[in-house]
Amino acid sequence: MTYLLEESGIIDPWTESDPLPSVDPAEFRHTLSHFPSGVVVITGMDDDGTPVGLTCQSFTSLSLDPPLILIAPSKSSRSWPRIAGSHRFAVNILGDRQRELSARFARSSTDKFAGTAWHVGEGGSPLLDDAIAVIECDIDAVHHGGDHWIVSGAVRTVVVSDSAEPPRPLVFYRSAYRALDSDDAR
Repeated sequence: MTYLLEESGIIDPWTESDPLPSVDPAEFRHTLSHFPSGVVVITGMDDDGTPVGLTCQSFTSLSLDPPLILIAPSKSSRSWPRIAGSHRFAVNILGDRQRELSARFARSSTDKFAGTAWHVGEGGSPLLDDAIAVIECDIDAVHHGGDHWIVSGAVRTVVVSDSAEPPRPLVFYRSAYRALDSDDAR
């Protein structure tokens, strides 16, 4: 990518020698808390076939053609390296009634799947039965992103809950779980 930038005459700001301005981490975190994000659980299988998962707020669509998504797991995560070893993962989009599930997968524990209904998807990743939607991916690319990994996933399968009632997503805003009003979720 840098080669293409240089060839096109566009300056790559990351190669400039000027240091980035320092921002207070607490102030930065507080500022970002004002942007609502959905909550997902990233799941996969480790080398031994054991299901592994972690809660993630850094998730977005990246491309429609080809279909790609982006996640950003923390470099301090003990779960992500176990998932990444399989070169595939699933994004389980949580509903507003799954706060406890989100909290469980956010903790460092040995068996986050205990008491959780799940099954193996077509792509081989564990899928949470009650997720409002699931996206199975192969790892497309991984980049450094400060204290996180920037991971693009090539989408292989998608499933949306066939619930009779429109699902309401779990949202994280100003350091707390939130839910959309029922009228907003339609």
